[in-house]
Amino acid sequence: MKRILVADDHAIVRKGLKETLEEELGRLLFGEAENNQQVLEKVWKENWDLVMLDINMEQRSGLEVLGEIRKARPGLPVLILSMYPVGEFGVRALKLGAAGYINKQSAPEELVTAVRSVLAGGRYISAALADRLAADVQRGTEIPLHQSLSTREDQVLRMIARGRTLKEIAATLSISVKTVGTYHTRILAKMGLSNDIQLTRYALLNKLVD
Repeated sequence: MKRILVADDHAIVRKGLKETLEEELGRLLFGEAENNQQVLEKVWKENWDLVMLDINMEQRSGLEVLGEIRKARPGLPVLILSMYPVGEFGVRALKLGAAGYINKQSAPEELVTAVRSVLAGGRYISAALADRLAADVQRGTEIPLHQSLSTREDQVLRMIARGRTLKEIAATLSISVKTVGTYHTRILAKMGLSNDIQLTRYALLNKLVD
């Protein structure tokens, strides 16, 4: 029987995911985690065939946790679940070793297809993500400035470009305003930008935000 660890900070989401998969794929053994620390503890202590990981839980980004899982269990596939569109974090997730990336607004059929593919030893790349990968290839080998950012810095960059205040960002990411300010300073320094107007213009030109 396949063992799947479902990691999401909303109980109703975990319940829905489990019910959808059981209905379509038959008997499965599930574990649950509601925060990133629980995810890592269960990955270290138990054996799983798949981890379904929410990208945006408290304290740490799911992509950071993905990196920890890859170090601890290199052969364990991780399917990233996200409220963000594929264009924001899909390519980054694949580069960090994710077996696939699913938007939470996707149809249940796509979720089932993704899980079935990953459990069979493959990866799941949606049509939207495939288009994004192709676009990156067409742009050539030049590395965009934002690729030098850490996962958390990338999140903060996109939120600032959407007009969110540092206080709002801190509340969303469950970190202090001071920490957000540190990320903000690093982003500007790494990208050679002087202010948020330049940052927002960069984000729009590179289609990091809608």
